[in-house]
Amino acid sequence: MNHHSDEHSSPASFWRSRYAIGLVVIGGVAGYFLLTEHLAHVVGALPYLLLLACPLMHVFMHRGHGGHHHSGQSKSAPSGKSDTRNPGDPS
Repeated sequence: MNHHSDEHSSPASFWRSRYAIGLVVIGGVAGYFLLTEHLAHVVGALPYLLLLACPLMHVFMHRGHGGHHHSGQSKSAPSGKSDTRNPGDPS
């Protein structure tokens, strides 16, 4: 039998080790018991969490109020007419 070891092989990922699998399982069990024991507190805070999600989505998805300005960038189509549609807009 000839076993060729690759000298450039990277070390095994932590998330593929048995310690990581155990950590995920223990975290899942702990999360389950925390949720079942404190469900009244989670449900009571849900309206506030939804209100908090709105500004957080605005900040992270639009990158603040200054994210809409595209200074110094002009797009022109090869045919000479400018295309004002954005990717994802309906035709």
